[in-house]
Amino acid sequence: MAIQNSINTNPSAFTALRTLNSINRSLDTTQNRVSTGLKVAGALDNASTFAIAQGIRAELSGIDAVTQGLNSAKGIGNVAIAGVTGISNLLTDIRGKLTELANEGITTAQRNILQSDFNELVSQAGNFIANASFNGVNLIESGAGNINTLSNLAGGTLSLTAQSAVNTQVGSLATVSLGTATNAQSVIANNFANLESVVNTALGSLGAEVRALNLQTQFLEEIRDATDEGLGNLVDADLARESARLTSLQVQQQLSTQTLGIANQRPQSLLGLFR
Repeated sequence: MAIQNSINTNPSAFTALRTLNSINRSLDTTQNRVSTGLKVAGALDNASTFAIAQGIRAELSGIDAVTQGLNSAKGIGNVAIAGVTGISNLLTDIRGKLTELANEGITTAQRNILQSDFNELVSQAGNFIANASFNGVNLIESGAGNINTLSNLAGGTLSLTAQSAVNTQVGSLATVSLGTATNAQSVIANNFANLESVVNTALGSLGAEVRALNLQTQFLEEIRDATDEGLGNLVDADLARESARLTSLQVQQQLSTQTLGIANQRPQSLLGLFR
């Protein structure tokens, strides 16, 4: 039978102290959850869940890196499209000048003026090509190569096809002779027709490829949001619930402290027996 009236051993104080320590540990846990917003902030909280969460965080980081690469590729493709579109818009004026030069009824002075206008238009097309660069990459300049970029975490890729034929045909058009109407007619049927064909091909190809990049980026955004939501379900704290628990534990702590104080005063009552 335990001795209840002892100044050396106080079972009630031990019980009250254990209760207070337990409440303090729970209070510390709740306060950490409120301050961090996480119910699993480290391996000590829940080792298996934390390990899973770390793997998901690494996956999210990978998705962000893939998305960044896709956005860079989209920039390259969009600038290339802008350059080719600019050339496409010039084709109407170039064709008009060539048609006028194919007229045998114009004078030599008129031919010289028209040819000068034609040269300026072709020169502008060359400027469009030279300026169609993004982050140091130009898909429509001479010697351009295809751009392959990661499209997912499994190693899949999407490509942007180089359209250097546009530059080749613009260069070919810049060297033609337009001294006679016959020459102008030949240029329309050959050099101009070739340029028009490669420009249309480039617009179609680049447009489809950039659209694919846009669709993949949108898909990855949806995947990232879903993955982020799953991570939150694993590690995020329910702050409304934790707030209520925090209030409850604070009250329990105060009551437990008072109980411990009462238990500690119990041996003093024995002093009355010795008066």
